[in-house]
Order: sequence, then C-alpha cells, then structure tokens
Amino acid sequence: LISLHDIKCSGTHSAPVALSQVENSGDPWRDFQNQQNLTYWECVYLLMVTMSTVGYGDVYAKTTLGRLFMVFFILGGLAMFARYVPEIAALILNRRKYGGEYLPTRGRKHVVVCGHITLESVSNFLKDFLHKDRDDVNVEILFLHSISPNLELEALFRRHFTQVEFYQGSVLNPLDLARVKIEAADACMIIANKYCPDPDAEDASNIMRVISIKNYHPRIRVITQMLQYHNKAHLLNIPSWSWREGDAAICLSELKLGFIAQSCLAQGISTMLANLFSMRSYIKIEEDTWQKFYLEGVSNEMYTEYLSSAFVGLSFPAVSELCFVKLRLLLIAIEYRSEHSYGSSILLNPGSHVRIQDGTLAFFIANDSKEVKRAFYYCKACHEDVTDPKKIKKCSCRQCE
Repeated sequence: LISLHDIKCSGTHSAPVALSQVENSGDPWRDFQNQQNLTYWECVYLLMVTMSTVGYGDVYAKTTLGRLFMVFFILGGLAMFARYVPEIAALILNRRKYGGEYLPTRGRKHVVVCGHITLESVSNFLKDFLHKDRDDVNVEILFLHSISPNLELEALFRRHFTQVEFYQGSVLNPLDLARVKIEAADACMIIANKYCPDPDAEDASNIMRVISIKNYHPRIRVITQMLQYHNKAHLLNIPSWSWREGDAAICLSELKLGFIAQSCLAQGISTMLANLFSMRSYIKIEEDTWQKFYLEGVSNEMYTEYLSSAFVGLSFPAVSELCFVKLRLLLIAIEYRSEHSYGSSILLNPGSHVRIQDGTLAFFIANDSKEVKRAFYYCKACHEDVTDPKKIKKCSCRQCE
C-alpha cells in the first residue's frame, strides 16, 4: 500500500508540472506563439476532470504537445488503473478475511493454535479435538499463522466454519496476540514440525513463541510440542512457566522411547496406551472374529468425569465394581484430596482404605463421553433397579443435584 501511495503521489505531482510547462511554453514549430498561461492548480484540475471522464471544457489544452501529453497521460492512467486496482482489491479482501479481530462470544471458550500450521497438522488436530466420541465441544479454535492458507487448508477451515477461524499473524507480535484475545483464551497450543531437518532449531522457535506468549500474558496456559528432550529444560528458565498452572511440554521422542521402555516391562503396553490416547470410532462387525473384539477395544478412550454423590463414603474397589457391573464403565483411577497434604494427587487403582469424597474426579475407559455421564447421573434411589445402563440419566431427586 505504501508503494502504491508513492506512485500515486508522484504521478499526480509530476504530471501537472509537465503539462503546465508545455502549455506555458507553446509548440516549438510555431515559434512558441500558441502558449497559454495555466497555473499548477489549473493543470491539476484539468487532469482530474479528464481522468474522471467528465470533461467540463472550461479548461483545456491548446498546444499540440499538451494534447499529445494528455493522450499519453490517459493511456498511462488506464494502464496503472488496470494493474494496481486488482492488487489494492486483493489487499483489502485479504485484510478483511484474515486480518480481522476475534470477537468472543459470551459463554463460549476459545483456544489458540499456532506453530507449524499445515494441512496435515491441522487435519490431525481437528480430527482428534472435534471427534464425535467427545462431549459437545463448545470451544472455538483460532489458528494463528504468518502465512495465509492454501486452497486445501482453506477448504478444511470452511468445513468447520462454526468452530474454526484463521487469523494471519505471528505470536511474536503483541498486536496479533491482542487480535486473537490471548488473555481470554483457555489455552494456547503450539504445534511442532516433526519432519523438520533440524529438531533443535524447531524447538528453539517454539520456545521463542512460548516466551512471547508468556511476556504478553503470564497466566495463559501454554501446551507446546518439543522434539528433543533436553530442550525442555529451557522452558524452566521462563519465570511465568508453571506446571501447576497447566503448562505442559509434550516431547514426541520422549513418548516414543518411553513406550518402548515400558514394553520391555509389560508386553503390549505401548499398543494399549497408543490405542487409549487416539480417537477412533467403533466399527461394527457381525462375525465373532478377533478383529471384532480388537476393534471394540480400540474404540475405547480415557475420559474423566465427576462421581455422583451416591458414591461418597464407599471404598474405591466397591465403586469400581459397581461401575463395571451396573454402569458398564471401567474405573481405573481417581483424583484424591488428602487432609494432611496440600493439593490433590492421582491414585491409580487404590485399595479399600481410600474412600470416595464429594466431588471426586474419576478416570474411566469408555467408548465415548456420553457413557461416562452415567457415573455423574447415577442415583441409588432412582437407578438401583435399572438393568439397562443406557437408561441411567439425570433424575429429579436431590441426591443427583
């Protein structure tokens, strides 16, 4: 826009000067006898009226050189108009399309995703984040990247236009962070390029993104992907980085090596963990083959849900048995708040000495998020005689409130 503005200013200034010089001098083959006195502003008026196709006729060029200059000026103006108007229109449309400002909706959360934004990374992220097995995700996803999306990526954004928005910018620029309302976001996720030739350089770029985000808003929760394990130590040097506040660094190589190491202790655990943390829908097979039972297990994922007040005071084994027999849920762990220590801890399959507290968060292995809602809606007075777990829904008695 600045270059176009410079061209426009230079043209509107030099053309009246040249026309004034020609008209005030006259034609040389007529011994300069046909000149007319035109001021600079009269020449500006003449050129503007001529280019706007109005042509009042009160001021016009009398010399031949002046008329030739007017012809070439009109041709040049049309050429510049045809060349630069599409560029101006493209700049305006792109700015309106990807350079706007996010307007948050009341009662709706949003997260910001940045880093390596490509068709593959975005499709994998949306495939998992917006999977139908999850609960109704009332979260808006804002992608922030310095390069505008190509046609395929733009088509993917349009497919999820109700929950996905794209903004062109950089997290290193505080103005772009203000545009996506990073201070009101639930979290900011940074995607790494796992195919990059230099993993250390990629981690350094993502660490710089974390620093920029934390400098702008220290309380924002940041989840970043790291390629090398030793680069996670640099995040601890950021003053506002806090594991307790939810900040997390997911190292891909650490996960792979950890899965391999655990497979040496327990065969098949790497496959089981990979199936638990990946979102897959259940594929029905009529025949009783091993593929049917394997796909049925693969379709299960790990979910969290608060336990109903009907479980308060019971031991963990008793609640686990009730969930498995009555609710068809597999309870594997709970979040336990100890009276003698600050905060809470995750207890994996504790013994009978652990009693369920009010508002206990439980970890289940289930097919989808709707199934684990049974543990939240369960009421002993209303659902004790129910045999079909699908009929266990929210009741109106006080115990379920």
